Amino acid sequence: MSFVANKRILVAGASGYAGALAAELVDRHPALTLAAATSRSDSGQRLSALYPQYRCDAVLEDLSVGDHGELDGAIVAYPHGAAAPVVAALRAQDVPVVDLSADFRLRDQDVYEQWYVEHQAADLLGGAVYGLPERYREQIKGAGLVANPGCYPTASILALAPLAPFIADAVIDAKSGVSGAGREASAVTHFVSVDENVKPYGVGQHRHMPEIDQELALAGAKELAVTFTPHLVPLDQGELVSCYVTLNEAVDIAALYSAAYDSEPFVEVVDHLPGVREVRGTNLCRINARIDERTGKAFVFAVIDNLWKGAASQAIQNLNLMLGFPEAQGIEL
Repeated sequence: MSFVANKRILVAGASGYAGALAAELVDRHPALTLAAATSRSDSGQRLSALYPQYRCDAVLEDLSVGDHGELDGAIVAYPHGAAAPVVAALRAQDVPVVDLSADFRLRDQDVYEQWYVEHQAADLLGGAVYGLPERYREQIKGAGLVANPGCYPTASILALAPLAPFIADAVIDAKSGVSGAGREASAVTHFVSVDENVKPYGVGQHRHMPEIDQELALAGAKELAVTFTPHLVPLDQGELVSCYVTLNEAVDIAALYSAAYDSEPFVEVVDHLPGVREVRGTNLCRINARIDERTGKAFVFAVIDNLWKGAASQAIQNLNLMLGFPEAQGIEL
């Protein structure tokens, strides 16, 4: 089935890594039209000049909600705190929004404000749907506001959700390419610190921890606070989470993961230990889950492309569901 490209989509914040890729994916999508791509810092430049690897020649504009023509949807790629007012303005005009920031991922306002900033649109929290299609597909369909998960939570939740009711304790060792730190930080600070080097950061205080805890609790985990430590590694993009899980009872791990993901178009449970290169430039998550015979622990490894399934292509997956298009359209393998 084919569709006419008649859904006009705004990408706000299109000069950052995730926003630029989202604009490229919208621009080449057979059923979407890039109505406008905006930037607070690079207005007037062509996106293809900032990112020559993309073939989107849209000229970046200043954002002015209401002045970009009639919109059928929007992807907001602003930092946390700055995104909420933009999302609120778009929702006031009844524009469906996929938000790439953290502003609507946490269901509890107090928890959000403990880890981030004072919320600027807390009245929208109750209506936001967490944008992990493998968990919330039916709620995403027709939703007005979808909170795209963070990249670390995407990989971690997909890795551990099938085991959630059986987890007594979980340690997540996560590694991401420097693009996960954002365009400005990656270009200036983090390349120097990660080249020929690997080290942890955000130990005990990374903002994705409450997001992972929230979603694993909703998947059935009881009184679980995960131990999560991220690392930046000398790659431009790609992400691996290695999860070490103490179980509260014996499980048939192969059956659990088969039941969870056999029908999922973008999750592949594999027999080999996956690496980040094999999912680069795709919306795929590849998972290997096994029981360690010596310790009895479950070892689960998951890889994604942090800019794709961890951000921009997952936003397109969500937008497809919201607008009634085939879920994989524009991000097919």
